[in-house]
Amino acid sequence: MIIRGKKQRHLFFRAISVAVITKVAIPAGVSLVLMLLVVLAAGCGGTEFDGQGNAGMSLTELTVPSPVEKIPPEQRNVYDWVVIGAREEVARGVTYDASYRNITYPGGDVPPAVGACTDVVVRAFRKGGIDLQQLIHEDMQQHFELYPQNWGLQGPDTNIDHRRVPNQMAFFNRFGRSLPLSAEEEYLPTWQWGDVVYWRFPNGLEHCGIISDRKNKQGLPLVIHNAGISREEDCLTRWEIIGHYRYPPED
Repeated sequence: MIIRGKKQRHLFFRAISVAVITKVAIPAGVSLVLMLLVVLAAGCGGTEFDGQGNAGMSLTELTVPSPVEKIPPEQRNVYDWVVIGAREEVARGVTYDASYRNITYPGGDVPPAVGACTDVVVRAFRKGGIDLQQLIHEDMQQHFELYPQNWGLQGPDTNIDHRRVPNQMAFFNRFGRSLPLSAEEEYLPTWQWGDVVYWRFPNGLEHCGIISDRKNKQGLPLVIHNAGISREEDCLTRWEIIGHYRYPPED
């Protein structure tokens, strides 16, 4: 299947997103195409979204100002702004699209109405004044061999490198603070808003999100992510956690 043009590509991914959210059966051929697009583009799994929503949170709890939103803007730190930036993805209703696109550098981005799970992370950190596109590219220029060699590239690509889960994880492993993967009660204090979480779906695809400042009734933080459409939901322990990072690491 060849998807020609921006409008057709956007409609294709929106249709897939709606099908996934509503659990409408997707023909096997279409599912295969979607998986290949996901793997070859951003390396971010967008096919496991199950539409469970914000379990454990009432509508009132989700509409009143969150802890971060109550902090005066001039007093917010980078982690606060990361949460604000991620939540803007939800407010815009960004739909999942992991397509490869030619973008500017530095500060490049795909169209604001679409994006992959990794774009939630990139945009969230940009809100905090951190350009992962530039940081990852500069590090890959110097240490390309330290990054996953999963795509047959001979060198860095500013259009896509920062939009791939394995590359983000490699960067955070090198420069961020690696934190416990467990979300059991004794480890809950290690999960702070603005952290980045990475999962592996049962089908082997990888996914990521930003830890929210909102929590469920058990004290587990919600996560802001995009696996069909950008959402803030109670899903931290829904899939296998393979990465938990804080960037920049605290002094």
